[in-house]
Amino acid sequence: MVRRGAKSVPDVLAAVDLGSNSFHMVVARHSHGQLVVLDKLREMVRLAAGIEPDGRLNKEVAACALACLERFGQRLRDMQASSMRVVGTSALRVVRRADSFLNRARTAIGHPIEIISGIEEARLIYSGVSHTMPPAPDRRLVCDIGGGSTEIIIGEGHTPLALESLTIGCVRLSEQCFADGRLSQKRVARARLAARLAIEPYQAAFRRRGWDETVGSAGTVRAIGDAVRELDPAATEITRGGLEQILAELTAIDYIRDLPLKSIDADRRKSFAGGVAILAEVFEQLGIDRMRIAEGGMREGLLYDLLGRYTDEDARERSVRGMQQRYHVDTEQAERVEMTAIRFLEQVEAKWDLGDPDCEQILRWAARLHEIGLDVAHSGYHRHGAYLLEHADMSGFTRDEQMLLSQLVALHRRKPDAARLTELRAPWDTRIPFIAILLRLAVLLHRGRSPTKLPPISLVPRKRALELDFPKDWLADHPLSDADLRNEIDLSKSLGFKLSVNS
Repeated sequence: MVRRGAKSVPDVLAAVDLGSNSFHMVVARHSHGQLVVLDKLREMVRLAAGIEPDGRLNKEVAACALACLERFGQRLRDMQASSMRVVGTSALRVVRRADSFLNRARTAIGHPIEIISGIEEARLIYSGVSHTMPPAPDRRLVCDIGGGSTEIIIGEGHTPLALESLTIGCVRLSEQCFADGRLSQKRVARARLAARLAIEPYQAAFRRRGWDETVGSAGTVRAIGDAVRELDPAATEITRGGLEQILAELTAIDYIRDLPLKSIDADRRKSFAGGVAILAEVFEQLGIDRMRIAEGGMREGLLYDLLGRYTDEDARERSVRGMQQRYHVDTEQAERVEMTAIRFLEQVEAKWDLGDPDCEQILRWAARLHEIGLDVAHSGYHRHGAYLLEHADMSGFTRDEQMLLSQLVALHRRKPDAARLTELRAPWDTRIPFIAILLRLAVLLHRGRSPTKLPPISLVPRKRALELDFPKDWLADHPLSDADLRNEIDLSKSLGFKLSVNS
């Protein structure tokens, strides 16, 4: 298989988590295989609280978020994009018409922003917890209560076994039940019922899995742990009894501002009651008696995932292999297509401005997965494959990356639908047509699924034109390939390309 040179791990890595409650940034140095934290920043933004009833983000919260990102951007200004990740979670998954805000946010922080799925968020949380806690042979349940969602994961070592992302978080629930700051037994009961309804569909499956220890991560769980220790200085973890004490404190007052707990600051109080209600129901529904508190979480998971991309642990590679196995891909055929597509890319990348390593990577993945739709049906299998890639839970992939793969697979055969390109963000809206042409040609030339190697084929790229030169008589000896290429000359016009073939 054709491969480029291995990437060296940058000295410094950074991760930014645009959470529904707080924005976090962590910068770490990679030293002797370990990550040493150099800097941490956290600002309470409460993005989820700024989502209006119509689903749009209100101007005040948007301005607060952008100001925060500008401050983060000052710290990250000299870092390369490949050495950091900026991800958005629950609030940015659900907000309507987010493109305008995301464009301004990218400018403010100076780096691309990835929106990840709830399941991917859960995977990263578990990675951060497992990499920052002492190794344990036992099965571990991890609970992370965010502003807009709650993630529950069971895993062993660094491997998650079951992941769920519940669409209930401390900010959303507090806005729903305690928006005016008022507290009462009835309101707390209503909040707990909402949390119970969110957890109940997954209760039996998690209990069947079983676990040996329970760990909580993120700011809400840590804040509850601080409150438990304030009420009982001897406490080292969150227990049922400790949660009951906090609930008693909440129901004994009329307003959250009067909560007699110094460990809970004014910003945290706005979402504290919702977080306590969720954790109380997690304990109740899953039969938990005690919970340790982890230092690591989403940010650390992002750092370790980023580190893995420079080694042999890239979660996206594992996801691609998993998809190949699940949908019974002919891996030998996929490898033939991949090798040819990459040879074509090497000939045109300078002229077509495809030198970004991400272009090669997305082409490789598309070549490996272009036939997954065959497991659904042969007719229109490119459309089936595109649907699977857009909607599947693929560990390590962002929504945008899955959309790129989906579009490439949809475009790899038959008459390409150029209207699909309008769904892509810059610069991919202009890159994907060029990459699609290379994938289409590689698939076409391996239509016979023969293990016989192709002859040397020369590609001469121009602005939106491509000339293919074949060895003398090869096309005459392969009339099916010749006919397919003649047909491709017409089909490629749909992508705005002029294709010519010489023998």
